[in-house]
Amino acid sequence: MITLLLIFFPLVAGLLLLFVKGQQAKTIALGASILEFAIAVFALTQFQHNASTQFEWNHAWIQSMGITFHVGIDGVSMLLVLLTTFLVPVIILTSYKTEYKNPSAFYSLILVMQMALVGVFVSLDGFLFYVFWELALIPIYFICLLWGGDDRARITFKFFVYTLAGSLFMLGGLIYLYLHTPGSHSFDIAALYAAGQSMDVVHQGYVFWAMFVAFAVKMPVFPFHTWQPDTYTTAPTQGTMLLSGIMLKMGTFGVIRWLLPLAPLGVEKYANLAIGLAVFGVVYASCIAIVQKDFKRLIAYSSIAHVGLIAAGILSMNTQGVQGSMIQMLSHGVNVVGLFFIVDLIQKRTGRRDLDGLGGIRNVNPQFAVFFLIILLGAVALPLTNGFVGEFLLLNGVYQFNPWMAGFAGLSVILGAVYMLRSYQAIMLGETNSNTANFAPLEGSEKAVLIIICAAIIVFGVFPKPLTDIVSPAVDQLVGNVRVALGK
Repeated sequence: MITLLLIFFPLVAGLLLLFVKGQQAKTIALGASILEFAIAVFALTQFQHNASTQFEWNHAWIQSMGITFHVGIDGVSMLLVLLTTFLVPVIILTSYKTEYKNPSAFYSLILVMQMALVGVFVSLDGFLFYVFWELALIPIYFICLLWGGDDRARITFKFFVYTLAGSLFMLGGLIYLYLHTPGSHSFDIAALYAAGQSMDVVHQGYVFWAMFVAFAVKMPVFPFHTWQPDTYTTAPTQGTMLLSGIMLKMGTFGVIRWLLPLAPLGVEKYANLAIGLAVFGVVYASCIAIVQKDFKRLIAYSSIAHVGLIAAGILSMNTQGVQGSMIQMLSHGVNVVGLFFIVDLIQKRTGRRDLDGLGGIRNVNPQFAVFFLIILLGAVALPLTNGFVGEFLLLNGVYQFNPWMAGFAGLSVILGAVYMLRSYQAIMLGETNSNTANFAPLEGSEKAVLIIICAAIIVFGVFPKPLTDIVSPAVDQLVGNVRVALGK
């Protein structure tokens, strides 16, 4: 029942929010999202740290087609449910000083999106997974379309077409597997796993490409990334945070939960090409980030680089790579939300986000400079910050797969430090100018967000064991099963 509560509580709260008038909608949305996080923490206290799937609920839904409402939580799901329920109240809190038109609809869409995201991470039926996957697209589409910036209609339409086209590839792959399940057919995850692993390498290759394209668009991996920089730049700050902090994890989660076990032979056959695309994207996005003048766009490209590294770690199909990717998914979610909030604070106070028009903010607001520096160091994976543990593990995993690819992927560490430290220098150091001389002090809700994010960066950088304890048994079992399927 805990899993059902995690799915449907934000949906009910979001629908009730439509009847709330005025700006109190954000307070109610914040309260509902904090309660949802409390439910997730309670689930964590009841969670047994082993490889089993817990809190399962399996009920026939469309019986004639073998579709069930089958949900449950293992270590992989638990980490992403915690990330989602932790970040949503933080994201709502970042908007506390922003007055949005029609706030009840805005916050209702955020909560409905939270419902769909949790559903994606706990689904144990292929059709149910697809339904939640598509449901997550609808709220973010309207958030970007109705509250976005200039040219939002064209850019949001491009984003919608990309993700919808990718989803159709995934649906095709799931139906192909469904038709290979025995008897009257089933979309249950165990039946799909068995059907996929019973196929030869050619047919698993078909499944691999159908599923990989869908997940590659969502992550996004080169060359499926072209929707991302424009969408991140145009979306309202909270929409960008939802996209970068949580929604793109749907793609990396999909590779772990569905792609690896469904088509291990296909993954093995095309791993060099897939990891090559991911690593090329890491270097390409890092180089593009270095020459960016717009700070928000710089963070968007840095996100492509980080997620490309996560994808390479997963596709290396070894314990270090997958476990490191899981830890890095959580760390990236926290860090990128922090960075986009920094962008938002700067833009609100100066009216600009171009590196050339800023400078010297540290002289005016040293407290803000410290918060910014901590988040930046987490993003460049400095030891004792949350970014270091996952990045070290997944680079180790890629090295075991191919040392040359690990070498190229490792360039992201150097290039990341270059563009992040360069942006900090341009924004915070030097002399103040007419844009930054009156940089206003941080307000209470803004300090609260920055303290929460910085605390997460430091605590999980110094003491990552609670995270690895949650995820390790499930990852060990997943990698073990994949190796058995590969005959190793």
